Amino acid sequence: MHTFLASSSMQVSVPPNHFQPMKIVALGDSLIYGFGDPEKGGWIEQLRRWWMLPDNAGHVLYNLGVRGDRTQQVAQRLEVEFRHRGELRNRVPDLIILSVGVNDSARLTRPDGRSYTDFTGFEKEIASLLDLAQQLCPVLFVGMVPVDEVKMPFLDCFYYNHADQYRYKEATRIACTKRQIPYLDIFEQWMERNESWRLKCLSEDGLHPNTLGYQALLEDVINWDAIHSAGFANAAYPSQFDYHLKPS
Repeated sequence: MHTFLASSSMQVSVPPNHFQPMKIVALGDSLIYGFGDPEKGGWIEQLRRWWMLPDNAGHVLYNLGVRGDRTQQVAQRLEVEFRHRGELRNRVPDLIILSVGVNDSARLTRPDGRSYTDFTGFEKEIASLLDLAQQLCPVLFVGMVPVDEVKMPFLDCFYYNHADQYRYKEATRIACTKRQIPYLDIFEQWMERNESWRLKCLSEDGLHPNTLGYQALLEDVINWDAIHSAGFANAAYPSQFDYHLKPS
C-alpha cells in the first residue's frame, strides 16, 4: 500500500526497486477530455495508451473529462466517479488529477458581461472540490491553458480573456498551496513563451489546444517534479515524441 506524505513535495513512497502500477483518475473539463486533438486524443489519452502497451507494465489511467464542465459540476460527480474506478473489488484509485476552471472564468454574451461563475462563488467551489478530493486520495492539479483572445467569442456567447483567466487560476493555485496540493501553472508557463508559439498550439476556436498543444502540455506534465514525486518515478514514458514544438 502506498504511504501518502502530506508534505510540500506531496511524495508518495514506493518500495525500492519495485514498480507498483497505480490506478489514476483524471477529472475535469475539455483539457482532460482532449477536445481539439483528433489525431491523438489529448495528453491524458496519450499517457493512457502508452501505459497499455503489452511490454510496458504501466499505470491504469481513467479519462473522466467532460466538455464544458465547471468546478461545481466536477465536484458533483467526483466521489461517484472515484468509487466506481478500480480493477479489483473494494479497490479505489491511488491518485486524482484535476484540471478545471477555465469555463468558470468565461463572461457571457459580451466581453464585459457577467462571469459564468461568480468569482466569490468560484473561490468557495474550488475549495470545496479540493477538500473533497483530498479526503479520497492524493491530488495533483494541472492548470488552464491561455486562450487566444482575438478568436473570442467561443460559440458566439462565451468571452474568455487573459485577465479573468489569471484571476481564476490564481485563486486555484492559492487554494492548492494552502492544502499542499501540487499545482502545475500551465497558464504562466505558456504566457512566458512567445505569442507565436502559443498560437501554433491552439485550435481554430482559440480555446482548446490542438495536437501540438496537447503534445506540449504532455511534455510539461512529464517534466513536472510533482509527477515523479507522486509515485511515477518508475513509470515508463515515451522516449520520443512524434511532435515537438519548442518556443523559439
